[in-house]
Amino acid sequence: MPKLFVHGNPETAALWGPLLDALRDRGVDDLEALSPPGFGAPVPPGFAATREAYRDWLIGEIEARGGAADLVGHDWGAGHVLGALAERPDLFRSWATDCAGLVHPDYVWHDLALEWQKPEVGERAIADMLESPLENRLALLAAFGIPEATGREIAAGQGPEMARCVLSLYRSAAQPVMKEIGEKLRAAPNRPGHVFVATADPYCGTRDMCETVAEWLGAGVTVLEGRSHWWMFGDLEPVVDALVAHWDGA
Repeated sequence: MPKLFVHGNPETAALWGPLLDALRDRGVDDLEALSPPGFGAPVPPGFAATREAYRDWLIGEIEARGGAADLVGHDWGAGHVLGALAERPDLFRSWATDCAGLVHPDYVWHDLALEWQKPEVGERAIADMLESPLENRLALLAAFGIPEATGREIAAGQGPEMARCVLSLYRSAAQPVMKEIGEKLRAAPNRPGHVFVATADPYCGTRDMCETVAEWLGAGVTVLEGRSHWWMFGDLEPVVDALVAHWDGA
């Protein structure tokens, strides 16, 4: 079964390198990191870069691989996975994400996302983040806890195109959009799921929100105590253990 990994913002597929290596060391194969348009992959002509466009992009990627896939999502990649799951659960063998709190009814977008959703304010804020000199962008990625070599790979994919996609994506997902995805997920047929809860992640809602969404969807939970949003650059043994057990049981 294909195991497809989807990253978020402001990232590229280089983010998954350490986790994919750790899984291969455990004997797991058929791993593929997908790059959403604008986030390490070219933006096709006419691509709207909205929440719905990314959902449909991911559905197309799964269909192109025959369906019955195992999906793993991080950050907006989690949003894309959950959006596709709500729309086409038949394409999923299983799913695993962090950031499950995004679809909790009480979720409020973090402060930077709220800035991006505002006309003009968002343009200035995202330009400072993604169109600044390389050294500034590398410093920001390092502050996130991303190692320098990976940071350089990610920074190479940043720029005005990613900035435009960020604004379109976040503006299309202003509340109550995320709440409505959660409602649709709860009404959809369950597929085997797993939620990673990084307790020091400031972007995905509270631990309680994440665990509540997992409970609603019948998903397992792995708590990554004290880990940040970029948990894949820490101890990966509990993540690999959880994913292998999750896939074996799907």
